[in-house]
Amino acid sequence: MSPPPAPKRRYGWRSKALRGLIYQALAIVLLVAAGAYLVHNTLENMRARGIQSGFDFILQPAGFSIGESLMEFDSAESYAVAFAVGLSNTFRVALAGIFFATVLGTLIGVGRLSRNFLVRSLSGAYVDLLRNVPLLLQLFIWYFVLTELLPAIEEPLTPLPGLFLSKNGLQFPIPVWDPGHGWTLVGLALGLVAAVAWWRWATAQRVVNARELPRLLPALALPVLLPLLAWWLAGMPGEIDRPEKTEITLVGGGAVTPEYLTVLLGLTFYTAAYIAEVVRSGVQAVPFGQHEASAALGLNRGLELRLVLLPQALRVIIPPMTNQYLNLTKNSSLAVAVGYPDLVSISNTSLNQTGRAIECIALVMACYLTLSLLTSAAMNAYNQRARLKER
Repeated sequence: MSPPPAPKRRYGWRSKALRGLIYQALAIVLLVAAGAYLVHNTLENMRARGIQSGFDFILQPAGFSIGESLMEFDSAESYAVAFAVGLSNTFRVALAGIFFATVLGTLIGVGRLSRNFLVRSLSGAYVDLLRNVPLLLQLFIWYFVLTELLPAIEEPLTPLPGLFLSKNGLQFPIPVWDPGHGWTLVGLALGLVAAVAWWRWATAQRVVNARELPRLLPALALPVLLPLLAWWLAGMPGEIDRPEKTEITLVGGGAVTPEYLTVLLGLTFYTAAYIAEVVRSGVQAVPFGQHEASAALGLNRGLELRLVLLPQALRVIIPPMTNQYLNLTKNSSLAVAVGYPDLVSISNTSLNQTGRAIECIALVMACYLTLSLLTSAAMNAYNQRARLKER
């Protein structure tokens, strides 16, 4: 028996589908018309006042220096390079902040669920205090601590051998680049790929063949052993550039400024308070029966969290965690308040020199939009892998 023919869609004014299409088309036309009017009116007013517009300035020499950057920058280079340096500074502090905030926030979130009264109380006090103090105020406090309470560079603190902490920032040893280090990085990449492949294969063996193979130890060992093997085969390059103390200053090694430390510490401790609540609520969202099942199997508290509760809580944790990563990236724009040369700081300097306010703001908006979309895409991809699979 053949299926009945699909009903023909009749378009008329009484049709909901037709009315929906017309309303959407009208909304798009009105939005485009309003945008065109605003752009035309802005350009006319700027032309009447003799204000130049356009992005032609982006290739002109910047004419200013940048105090801290991952790449060398000269004032004779273009504004495009200056914006790239500012973007790299923003990316550097945001990436490090996301890593440290995730680790610290997870530990505090788990601490809020501890049976130990002292750990639970301290974790709760941390969350309540850091969440209710504005981030800008926390940045000012950190900046005061790092620039006023620390000793001068002539008498720096040495928390670890080779590390010097003073009002000038943090100086630390760095390896001197050698071609063998490139092979070490290749070994690290291969180790990470091998660790992921082993984890997936061992998981498949447990599910399909009921074979329990070690997963955690090999996954941690491969990214360590393969780079060490590559480093050994490359001749074991090990020259280290260590900071050395002179009578008036420190020379050599690597260094980060107090401004960078201020922004990194402020973003890390502030965002960790929110991540802690995300982790706590995600763990508590797991049905209580899972806790009872873990107790019936004889798992202690640590194994219960690592093997039962946290894996199931991931599908609840990841979406709000994405919001916190986006907030941290956007909050890094407050770095301009303490003098860190991030994207907003470079944009403000460029705006003051060229007068291209709309263009500079548009570039900053485009950069932050791109960073936010990339972060969201990466977390959504991870969320797809971690979500509960249904048949």
